[in-house]
Amino acid sequence: MQPILTSNNAVEISWARAVLADAGIETVLLDDYTAGVEGSISAIPRRLMVADGAVTAATAALAVARAQLESAP
Repeated sequence: MQPILTSNNAVEISWARAVLADAGIETVLLDDYTAGVEGSISAIPRRLMVADGAVTAATAALAVARAQLESAP
């Protein structure tokens, strides 16, 4: 598995998981519990992982979705 996104932003992680799910790409979220327990100092980011064979497709899906967000009125 490879990390596709590392963040402490719960909204960004949720968005990325939804985009990847729509693209048929399974994800695993690591460090969610640990990041939540450590409090609000953001010392431990959450890692969104995808299978090794899905990295290229996941990167492309997120890039397209980001471009659509940036071009939205």
